[in-house]
Amino acid sequence: MARPKTPILSRPAIRRAALSLIDRDGLDGLSMRKLAQELDVRAASLYSHYRTKEELLIEVADEVTEGIDVSGFGGGDWRGGLTAWARSYRDAITAHPNLLPVIAAGPGRREEALRRADAIHGGLVGAGWPPRYATMIGASTKYLILGSATSSFARGFDDDVRVYRDRYPNLSQAHRLAEHAAEIDEDSFELALSAFLDGLTGVYERVRSAPED
Repeated sequence: MARPKTPILSRPAIRRAALSLIDRDGLDGLSMRKLAQELDVRAASLYSHYRTKEELLIEVADEVTEGIDVSGFGGGDWRGGLTAWARSYRDAITAHPNLLPVIAAGPGRREEALRRADAIHGGLVGAGWPPRYATMIGASTKYLILGSATSSFARGFDDDVRVYRDRYPNLSQAHRLAEHAAEIDEDSFELALSAFLDGLTGVYERVRSAPED
């Protein structure tokens, strides 16, 4: 059989192409016209699968974040649940940093995001955290994750030793930070997460031992 002149489109193929375009050109680089060019089709063909770019972005974000792990919240181990969630959430963002504004936005009506939020909040409350604390813990953990995933402390230093050698004696090794940025950033995230969870453990003990009104 002769090959069709027009490529056969599918929603998964459109999402893959859109994510590739976002990874390469940034979120602002995605338009339905440009995506159609990437797929060698007319823009009108895309609209038969996705009514708007926003609808497409939601599904792309859902696909990227489907590996975020909230399964640990089901057994009462709130610390283990937060650890798995934080690590997998950070992994999803660092794999596709240009998609951050969509991934990190509030869940709105996104089914996948709401499912995770429900599991996290329910798991924390089920483990004994008051609902107000559960809400604040979810927010605080997200702040930690986003800060770690969106900025690099180590990459902020110049790799020229002359910048620091004479004027900043306490930064005599700062020129080496960029070279080891990935390791430093990963270890720094783990340190921050561990310290955060240790602090929450103390709060948890106080909350649980407080007399009820």
